[in-house]
Amino acid sequence: MRRLFLLFALTCFLQSGVAAPAGITLATFDVDATPALGSAMAYDPVKRIDELTLRCRGIVLLGAGRPLVLCAVDWIGIANEAHDAFRAALAEAAGTTPDRVAVHTLHQHDAPGCDFTAEKIIQELGVKGYSRFDGTFHRVVIQRAAEAIRSALPQARSVTHYGYGEAIVKEVASNRRVERTADGKVGRMRGSSCRIEGLIVLPEGVIDPVVSLLSFWDGNTPVAVLSSYACHPQSYYRRGIPSPDFPGIARFIRGQDVNAALHVHFNGAGGNVAAGKYNDGSEPNRMVLANRLAAGMREAYAQTKKQPLTPAEIGWSRVPVALPVSPRLDEADLVNKIRTTAARGYISFADQLAFLRRARAGATIDITCLRVGRTRMLHLPGELFVEYQLAAKAMRPDLQVMMAAYGNYSPGYIGTAAAYPEGGYETGPTSSNVAPEVEKVLMDAMQTLLKRQD
Repeated sequence: MRRLFLLFALTCFLQSGVAAPAGITLATFDVDATPALGSAMAYDPVKRIDELTLRCRGIVLLGAGRPLVLCAVDWIGIANEAHDAFRAALAEAAGTTPDRVAVHTLHQHDAPGCDFTAEKIIQELGVKGYSRFDGTFHRVVIQRAAEAIRSALPQARSVTHYGYGEAIVKEVASNRRVERTADGKVGRMRGSSCRIEGLIVLPEGVIDPVVSLLSFWDGNTPVAVLSSYACHPQSYYRRGIPSPDFPGIARFIRGQDVNAALHVHFNGAGGNVAAGKYNDGSEPNRMVLANRLAAGMREAYAQTKKQPLTPAEIGWSRVPVALPVSPRLDEADLVNKIRTTAARGYISFADQLAFLRRARAGATIDITCLRVGRTRMLHLPGELFVEYQLAAKAMRPDLQVMMAAYGNYSPGYIGTAAAYPEGGYETGPTSSNVAPEVEKVLMDAMQTLLKRQD
């Protein structure tokens, strides 16, 4: 009798024209982002395609307001109007708005960079040698990702639970700015690889050794695993072979360990953090670092605590900010340098002029935060110093705070206020496009976001 009553009640509910309560669903997308032979990457043209390709992958979270899109790309950076274009295309495909889309890179160096504003500047000035700014391939990848989202939405999986876990990654990350001169300035940099014994023996310095994992589950089946770890991703590079490097290999390993889920990795605030203490740049060390990171990911997954998930427990907030421009950037000087200086390096004069013009035009950058139960995932721009990530965690020790940096890449390196007078490569005139006052802007934005979503 009870079953008949429930069936009758459900029939009446459906016939009333009122929609049944919808739960959370999640769609995944994953496309190739590897440039063809001969194509320009950030530093070198492609000479060979290796076994592991570059990926553009992510998730679309549905059922809690307009859809949310999180995307991670195996490129060195996506900046200015290119970042806008990525967000706009993915938003349209997902049926949402660009302010609910986060696009990040992992910052691998044997990979392309993407900046449509700089592309316009190069075309405007008619200079040669800047083929890496040609956005033809990048636009293809944007459309691939958008089409993949459209195809994935009808296959979106139900999500009943979320999980969070974390673990210490051993002997991978070390601070780059550990040597000091007699006057307190930064000395030699301990970079992504190092063979200088005097730098290798120095302590790890300020790092965040934790890899964080946010996972989404359909019952006992994992659907997607989002990981974040703060460290430059270089083992060795400048080989002309597109490579996801050791974070991409660790992601691949975990994808084979837990094949039911799409694994999406984000680079945390690793602007002043690299593997130099533990990496001599030799080829075998790439797999050593990958296995160490994968071991941390594996432990974090094993430590994951699952909780039921309802639409009310998912939220999204944003704070648009205008980042203060470095006083060292001068438009006339940059134009002259673009015309007279050969293109080299990644943060070039064209990148700097693109950021300067956008800032003067009033462009802002979204700082955003995803709320999933007691977990918060912050999304920030540029090559952020690890102190920002540590500060965010300290702001809300009662929550599970994780961070994805390397969003809009236009600011370049973003140091702390104290780091600029200390000198060093990261805060130098060709590396950082912002002023020291950037610290207060970002700290205030993070505090606002972390307080807003209680």
